[in-house]
Amino acid sequence: MPVTEQSMGKNLGTNRADALPKSWEPKEHETTMYDRWVDGGYFTADAESEKPAYSIVLPPPNVTGQLHMGHALDHTLIDSIVRRKRMQGYEVLWLPGMDHAGIATQTKVEEMLQETEGKDRYDYGREEFIAKVWEWKQQYGGDIQSQMRAIGDSVDWSRDRFTLDEGLSRAVQTIFKALYDQGMIYRANRLVNWSPSLETAVSDIEVVHKDVQGELVSIRYGSLNDDEPHLIVATTRVETMLGDVAIAVHPEDERYRDLIGAEFAHPFRDDLKLKVIADDYVDPEFGSGAVKVTPAHDPNDYAMGVRHDLAMPTIMDKTGHIADTGTDFDGLDRFEARVKVREALAEQGRIVKEVRPYEHSVGHSERSGEPIEPRLSLQWFVKVDALAKMSGDAIREGDTVIHPEAMEPRYFDWVDDMHDWTISRQLWWGHRIPIWYGPDGEVVCVGPDEQPPAGEGWEQDPDVLDTWFSSALWPFSTMGWPDKTPDLEKFYPTSVLVTAYDILFFWVARMMMFGTFAGTLTPELLGRGKDGRPQVPFTDLYLHGLVRDEHGRKMSKSLGNGIDPMDWVDKFGADALRFTLARGANPGIDLPVGEDHAQSSRNFATKLFNATKFALLNGADVGELPPREELTDADRWILDRLEEVRGKVDAYLEDYQFAKANEELYQFTWSEFCDWYLEIAKTQIPRDEVTQQGTNTQIVLGRVLDVVLRLLHPSMPFITELLWTTLTEGETVTVAPWPTAADTNGGATADEVAARRIEDAEKLVTELRRFRSDQGVKPSQKVPAAIDFAAADLAGQEPLVRSLAKVTAPEDDFEESASLELRLSQSTLTVALDTSGTVDKVAERKRLEKELAAANKELDGTGKKLANEAFLSKAPTEVVDKIRARRQVAQEEVERLTARLGGLK
Repeated sequence: MPVTEQSMGKNLGTNRADALPKSWEPKEHETTMYDRWVDGGYFTADAESEKPAYSIVLPPPNVTGQLHMGHALDHTLIDSIVRRKRMQGYEVLWLPGMDHAGIATQTKVEEMLQETEGKDRYDYGREEFIAKVWEWKQQYGGDIQSQMRAIGDSVDWSRDRFTLDEGLSRAVQTIFKALYDQGMIYRANRLVNWSPSLETAVSDIEVVHKDVQGELVSIRYGSLNDDEPHLIVATTRVETMLGDVAIAVHPEDERYRDLIGAEFAHPFRDDLKLKVIADDYVDPEFGSGAVKVTPAHDPNDYAMGVRHDLAMPTIMDKTGHIADTGTDFDGLDRFEARVKVREALAEQGRIVKEVRPYEHSVGHSERSGEPIEPRLSLQWFVKVDALAKMSGDAIREGDTVIHPEAMEPRYFDWVDDMHDWTISRQLWWGHRIPIWYGPDGEVVCVGPDEQPPAGEGWEQDPDVLDTWFSSALWPFSTMGWPDKTPDLEKFYPTSVLVTAYDILFFWVARMMMFGTFAGTLTPELLGRGKDGRPQVPFTDLYLHGLVRDEHGRKMSKSLGNGIDPMDWVDKFGADALRFTLARGANPGIDLPVGEDHAQSSRNFATKLFNATKFALLNGADVGELPPREELTDADRWILDRLEEVRGKVDAYLEDYQFAKANEELYQFTWSEFCDWYLEIAKTQIPRDEVTQQGTNTQIVLGRVLDVVLRLLHPSMPFITELLWTTLTEGETVTVAPWPTAADTNGGATADEVAARRIEDAEKLVTELRRFRSDQGVKPSQKVPAAIDFAAADLAGQEPLVRSLAKVTAPEDDFEESASLELRLSQSTLTVALDTSGTVDKVAERKRLEKELAAANKELDGTGKKLANEAFLSKAPTEVVDKIRARRQVAQEEVERLTARLGGLK
């Protein structure tokens, strides 16, 4: 290739490096860059496009929410996927939106009104209160959207949805009526999780179990005379004994067999009798082998109550106060009653053991923080048998693939043993249940295109639907279902759902249930799945782990170890936050992070910036690659390594192995490209003349940087945008082509000889640098060295070795004063150095002898410990292993220092 003005790229010193700022300061660029992307329409999907579709819906965060580390991880991984897919030529839709978060939002607004106006929702009435919530949503809701922008989420803002917007409400009514008409939605008295302060049922996902210090109370039922029939039971919630209707024992427990069928009087209630029943649920080895049964206030007791057709009296009202027991305890708060009931039982002589502290797990409302009260309540339910089977079959048949596969058993454990789903909530904010009751007992379900019944006496059900009900429709309701839309036709089913494994049961399974049901309901809109099976809402399901602190602990307010991702954005930049999370994200495995990780990622961004600036200052160009035969060994080596890394990164990302992909890029970019090739390139690009080799290297340098920046863009969008557009003078990296083998080494077979030579040259330089340091030679001091490069097949690498190791060719007055021997791939190479005039040999010998004495002392001390049988038999294994490791290090130090002293003539 002839050297021309065009082929040599930009002139050194007057190139595109001048267009870069002095340093990478994220705050100065990120907001402007993001706005330019949005305004340029790079994130807006085109349903009419002929490109292949790729779609993802954002797991909708609560409208009350703030971006936490779990969100940041989820969004980073989704954004990494969609940015890569755009670059690969797909028509990408990443659809954003927010969840109305029924309980959380209503609670927040009620608290605000109480603080500002001293009123509650009942002071306003339903309609006026809901209007207040909408006002709050418009003013304060959606803070998380600005935070999504701050971390670079490339969502299609033109399609932003809200679970209470008109279209989604239409979808909710449609599927409710379809389920109701098919007998799959019904109303019944069942035991639910109840929040007394919120006065509503709450879902399992909104219950957090905590270990609390309670008390264990042993109660004697029956006669107080030891010779007469009686049973002893223990409980941590003694107040619930006001609703006890039975005592259960194991059917094969010989101690109590004669008591089965007997009845005992209730200590406080004349209207209740305590029947002794036999049930396999009871563990005869635990405690006394007898348990009290309160069907209306305990899930296990409820199950026994159903099996034995027991009465189920409710002893508390919706606020958690004792009610309707006909005792003096009525009106007491449940915790006050706990004390009063225990005292009254003690007065009767029924506390048979000293009340003792007892730590146990108690479910708490995630929203209100109070202990949950299991309560028998009239609620709406979804019959899940058929839905759960369809969602399970979709995974078993491979219609939806779970990543990692190891999560499949957890999914099947849930869907194969799912209980009917409580969908009603005693709130005002949410999708109101579309059921109307008539004056003569009529019940009518109203669809989205139907008018509610007219006339006197008709009332709508006061409850609203569980937030998860509308969220379960998210993949298709957000695209316009139940209407036929271009988005549904182009982008449904979605390509992948990305979320944390902890909501596998509560949200993912419900989307699969409603998605497959909607597929059978409207196949003409959603299409048919494989082999005519119901269509699935997403074809891939990627489950990532939870973000924990650097010690692996769950982040919590009580531990004070929570990390606000926006703090990291402010301190380190969005790219550092994202790269930290992406580099640690292994499928299904929790991710420990700390500030040191973010600082490391910030350092990497700085390294990348400095490397790009350095490359541009040295004339890096993005022209056509020269023929391989015109390239140096170093040029061919770096292009071959780039292709190897590109191939691995592609395969890892295709398999959702984000950690491996980003670690591969980190190690290659930092260690091979920045630490070695950039330094090698300097030796191949003369500063005072234009040469063919120099021009070729400038092009290789530019090409490697171009590909690296494109590969890093999904994880680090902001800095790669600045550097890539400066390097290439292209429009934006967001729609630049994803790298292929044609961009790296052209698909050529890797040059193993070039790789070996560069590997040997790196080893030689590293050993020479280490040797110089050990000899006390100053870093800037050049030292003559006699090296037989030809014998080691390194003749072509002599300039770079001598330049990087700062060793000059020997002259006539060369006098060997030190030597170095090292094993390379082809031979053992001996290097003779003339360090005369550069080293104070007397001082250096004293230093080495002092270090050798210390190493020998360590070697002797560790040797004695390892020879001591008493020590070996008593010391923990990890302590012994550390001693062995210390001895190994000491042995190596002794050998190294002895050799250095021997070479110091």
